[in-house]
Amino acid sequence: MPIRAVLWDIDDTLFDYTGADRAGLARHLADEGLAERYGTAVEALALWRRFTDRNWARFSAGEVTFQGQRRDRVRDFLEAPGLSDAEADDWFGRYVVCYQAAWAVFPDVVPVLDALAAGFRHGVLSNSSVANQDPKLRHLGLRERFEVLVCAAELGVSKPQAAAFLAACEALGLPPGEVAYVGDQPEIDARGSRDAGLTAVWLDRDGGGGPAPAGVHRIAGLDQLPGLLAADTRFGARSGIR
Repeated sequence: MPIRAVLWDIDDTLFDYTGADRAGLARHLADEGLAERYGTAVEALALWRRFTDRNWARFSAGEVTFQGQRRDRVRDFLEAPGLSDAEADDWFGRYVVCYQAAWAVFPDVVPVLDALAAGFRHGVLSNSSVANQDPKLRHLGLRERFEVLVCAAELGVSKPQAAAFLAACEALGLPPGEVAYVGDQPEIDARGSRDAGLTAVWLDRDGGGGPAPAGVHRIAGLDQLPGLLAADTRFGARSGIR
């Protein structure tokens, strides 16, 4: 079956999430009088991401709500377990203002979407919420590029679970064999989509991600994606793959 649609991850695939997160968190900590507490911007972001990943895992396991994982992330980061829900929400809200001010798409995104527009349908599958990702895509001028926006918070399952990928394919009305998935995470995005029966494309922008999982196509930039999709990638063609 030919590939008829591309499903996309958002953060660190279309949108420079790490750059915005680093700059936004640094600005927020400065505004809060906490700039010296966490060392460099890179060190602060690494700690913030560690608590983000830990609490997201709890949300994925059904142990906490979407809003609850945000609140607990703030409590962990500030080492303030007694922080009220309202205080945690306010702190996170102030961080979001700084984070949003740094939003930007990667420079290869619009050219590849333009190049693929005539030949493929497009959708999004994100491990976030529609309430979070829809305004982001609209702010970045990308929302109208995608027929569907499917997110873990509304689905009740998240990547790398096969059910998440299959739900996104169902939203497009296509079987997984006719859909490619493009994301920056080799396990969550690439291996997960491969195991669900999609054509898996791992976007490894910095080339430091190690070997690709078996059956996964790795590209260093989105400019390589049109050539990859033009080839019969499921039967060993290697156009645009490294």
